[in-house]
Amino acid sequence: MKSYTEYLWFNTKQKREYIHITPQVEEAVRKSGIKEGFVLVSAMHITAAVFVNDDEEGFLQDLDEMLERLAPEGRDYHHHRTGETNGDAHLKNVLVHHQVILPVTEGRLDLGPWQRVFYGEFDGRRRKRVVIKVIGD
Repeated sequence: MKSYTEYLWFNTKQKREYIHITPQVEEAVRKSGIKEGFVLVSAMHITAAVFVNDDEEGFLQDLDEMLERLAPEGRDYHHHRTGETNGDAHLKNVLVHHQVILPVTEGRLDLGPWQRVFYGEFDGRRRKRVVIKVIGD
């Protein structure tokens, strides 16, 4: 078994953004040379997320609106007593999750017909990273 690791770096212009990263994950799988295995894609920050869903018109706006209803920005969270002001971003991370594990088959990322990989940023405008780790044979 072998492994390959690559990092993606983000510094978003907005506090909340959603970035389609399927092409970068596919490229990491290709560069790994692994034919059968798995790829882990993980946000390395507790106010960001990685998820798989549809890249269809309106979905990301629907997701963002749902997250804002469940964990609204500007609320007085207990977390803010530490001096932070990003309690909503921590909760959004828990709701979406920070990582995904995806299959690699015949040297390719093996997604369903509509599945795409996204990076979700909930407390941006600073440098953050995602790790891509491909493991297999």
